[in-house]
Amino acid sequence: MTKANVLQLGLLLFLLGGLAYFTFLFYGFDLTKAGIASESVLVLLLLTWILSYFFRVVTGKMTFMEQRKRYRSQYQQITDRELEARFDSMSNEDKIRFFKELEKDNNENKETN
Repeated sequence: MTKANVLQLGLLLFLLGGLAYFTFLFYGFDLTKAGIASESVLVLLLLTWILSYFFRVVTGKMTFMEQRKRYRSQYQQITDRELEARFDSMSNEDKIRFFKELEKDNNENKETN
């Protein structure tokens, strides 16, 4: 969330509080009860927002996490395409040499583990 979004959200909540206050006055609440009722609505909205944030944290559905997953997925697709294109452009002899090197590396890794 950007600073501008935070300011917009703060202004929206401020206006929502005023709207709730005047709505309660319109429906016959006295000044004190209208203030308490509008504050209660704002506190309830705030608690709901906080709980939704905790829910997103626990489930891993936060904006940064989603962006990171999307980025890694796109990066993986691009990398796979580039590697496949390079492999397809290799001659058969180069492919055989490549597979022999992979097999050699795998055998060395098995011996060290």
